Amino acid sequence: MKNPVYWVVLAGISIAFIQQGLPVRSQGESQSDNKQMDNITIRQGETLFLSCSQGDFVTHTAWLNRSSILYAGEDKWSVDPRVSLVTLNQDEFTIKIEDVDLTDEGQYICAVQTSSRPRTTSVHIIVQVPPKILNLSKDLVVNEGSNVILMCLANGKPEPAIGWSMLSPSDDSLSSDSEILEIPFISRNRAGVYECTAANEIAVDTQTVELTVNYPPSVSDGRDVGVTLGQRGVLQCEADAVPEADFEWYRDDRRIFNGFDGIEIEDAGAFSKLTFFNVSEADYGNYTCVAINKLGSANTSIILYGKFQWLLVSILISGFSFICF
Repeated sequence: MKNPVYWVVLAGISIAFIQQGLPVRSQGESQSDNKQMDNITIRQGETLFLSCSQGDFVTHTAWLNRSSILYAGEDKWSVDPRVSLVTLNQDEFTIKIEDVDLTDEGQYICAVQTSSRPRTTSVHIIVQVPPKILNLSKDLVVNEGSNVILMCLANGKPEPAIGWSMLSPSDDSLSSDSEILEIPFISRNRAGVYECTAANEIAVDTQTVELTVNYPPSVSDGRDVGVTLGQRGVLQCEADAVPEADFEWYRDDRRIFNGFDGIEIEDAGAFSKLTFFNVSEADYGNYTCVAINKLGSANTSIILYGKFQWLLVSILISGFSFICF
């Protein structure tokens, strides 16, 4: 009787012929002795079990993959620590491969030598890989009116479908069913968080890009303020801008600085306050708030007037109207 190595080599030769599409037969062997099992589909990272039946009068048996011997009977030939023997008896020969990867995909053959003739059982393994986003546009800061292109590249098996959507604030009109999202002449209301989604039948991978749009300041119309002499008076100015605006205050053509004549200027984000702690007659008049960032400026005028004086004028006007009537 020939040694075990002979039968392993014979099995290796058999698999080579099978991969070329040629039947391998010994004397008296039928085509049915070479069986093709249904494909096995498994996800990356799972454990694969390969099993074939043995039967009576088996003298030698082996599991082989595309290019090497995994097990010859109880002897492990593979150096891969993920491969191990599960069961070897008269009924079945089962091995397992843990943490399956894409490189494990392909054909596997169980070669059995009986006292009469050899037979093989082959199976093709398909490894599915969840999608993974590999290349994504970085967070962007652009000026209003710019053309923006967002890119998202991913791999997986089956090949994932890739799409873009505006996540925050939500805007269904800003979406794409491809790797690229183009936003021509971007406006400030299209700033926000955009999400790339890569999905196949295994899983979904998502990542986000934050898009910041710079634009020049716009200032809300100032509200005139009436204050009685000796009282506290506050002028307020609000500006919408990205990046946030810096504020300047003017009385006529003269700039006012914090602490000037007991006046306090306090800036907080989009707001600026000009505070008079003890309004005098000289404080009444026209003030200008200017909001500035690197893209431009805007301004608004606010009148500080004597509240009692305006009330007196209103009464006089009303009385005059009554007499005329």
